[in-house]
Amino acid sequence: MPPIEGDHRAILGLNFFLGTAIQAVERMQAGGLLVIPAAPALKDLGTNASYREALLNADLTIADSAIMVMVWNRLQHDSIKRLSGLEYLRELLKQPDMRQSGNCIWIMAGPDSAERNLVWLAGQGITVPEDCVYTAPMYGQEEIADDLLLAQIERIRPEHVILTIGGGSQERLGLYLKRNLSYLPAIHCIGAAIAFLSGDQVRIPAWADRSYLGWLYRCISEPKRYVPRYWEARKLLYLLVHYRDRLPVPHV
Repeated sequence: MPPIEGDHRAILGLNFFLGTAIQAVERMQAGGLLVIPAAPALKDLGTNASYREALLNADLTIADSAIMVMVWNRLQHDSIKRLSGLEYLRELLKQPDMRQSGNCIWIMAGPDSAERNLVWLAGQGITVPEDCVYTAPMYGQEEIADDLLLAQIERIRPEHVILTIGGGSQERLGLYLKRNLSYLPAIHCIGAAIAFLSGDQVRIPAWADRSYLGWLYRCISEPKRYVPRYWEARKLLYLLVHYRDRLPVPHV
C-alpha cells in the first residue's frame, strides 16, 4: 500500500491519522471504530490475524506509539507527530455529548478499575448510570462474540462506546460491535488512557505524555509487569525496518 497523501500516513499497511486530537474527535462524531495501537500489541501485526483484521477495518487509527513514530521519522526522513490516546481522551471528554447521561457506555476491564474510573469521571462532572457500565470478561484469542454487551448497547443506543480493556482484545471487540450492531456509534478503543487519569494505573502528567515518556512511568511504577512488555515491543523495530509502509506478511 503506497503512502497516502494529506492527513494520513501509511505505516505497516495501516492508515495513521496525522491530525490533532480536536480533529480526530470531530471525525468520530459520525460514528465508526477508532483504534490507538500501542507498540506491545502492534508488534503482533504479522502474527495475529484477528488483531490485524480489526486494525485494517478501523475508521480512524491514531499514531500513539512513540517508538513507531520515532523510528518511522528516522527511517523515512519524515516528521509526523505522535497523537497519544491520553491526549485524545482528554479532548473527547470535553465534548458536551459525552456529558449527557446515558449517551455513553463504558466497557471496563474489571470491577476495581470500573470503580476508580467512575469516581474520577464523577469528579469531572460526568455521571455514568449503572446500566451504562459493562465489565468485560476475559476474551481469549479466539473470535470475540459478546451477546450480553451487544444487547445492552442495542437497548440503550448510546452515541459513544468507550473500550478501556487491553490492547489486542479491545480492537477485536470494537470490530465485533461495528459489524453486529444495528447502528454505528462512535466506538473508541482508548485502552489504559483513562487509568492514567483515574489512578487505576500510574498517573502520567501531560508534559511526560508529550515528551514520549509514558512508557517509562509505567515501567517505573510496575517494573515486573511492564518492563518485559516493552522489551517485547522491540520486535516492532524489525517490522518497521523491513516493511515500512507495507503490511507485514502474515505468518504463524
